[in-house]
Amino acid sequence: MGRGYYSVLVESRDRLEVTRLAGTPAWIELEQGDIITIRVDAIVNAANQALAGGGGVDGAVHRAAGPELKAELRERYRGCPTGSAVITGAGRLEEHGVRWIIHAVGPIWRGGGLGEAELLRSAYEKSLHLADQAGARSVAFAAISAGVYGYPVDQAASIALAAVRDGLARAHTAQRAVFVLYGPDTFEAFRRALRDLAAKA
Repeated sequence: MGRGYYSVLVESRDRLEVTRLAGTPAWIELEQGDIITIRVDAIVNAANQALAGGGGVDGAVHRAAGPELKAELRERYRGCPTGSAVITGAGRLEEHGVRWIIHAVGPIWRGGGLGEAELLRSAYEKSLHLADQAGARSVAFAAISAGVYGYPVDQAASIALAAVRDGLARAHTAQRAVFVLYGPDTFEAFRRALRDLAAKA
């Protein structure tokens, strides 16, 4: 474990909580489960460039938020480029305490030689920046690009955690980042990556 940077608070089969030290209250949490059930201020959805909803996490978020979400996206945005993100209200998820949904577009994995790592990091950085600007104190992230977009999950986890760690260090309001990971394999990949990140700190 790195000196004075991370301290493991709680660890179990499907949950690992870590606090970031160095004089800030910010911390990172990993959970295995469904992102739409998490009580946070903002959810970061793994969206597509058209912002039209789709399968996986994207489809689940759109179904939970209701048609209001798609209507707002159509009214305010004409798509979103890879590596970027946009923010909307939470639609029907407001009933569960969510105030904003951030739609982040990660890269499709094409072998790693087309700037995928930079684009994935950018998607996380811009998402956390939008959440922080909006005033969110807690933010839940999906594993962007690690599903149907084919990004190798071990690499995706390392990039995601480093980007969010660095973003929390710069944030004004955001203090809690929760990675909500669907399935044990993805959860374990993020657990390994978080331990590696802490060990190198």
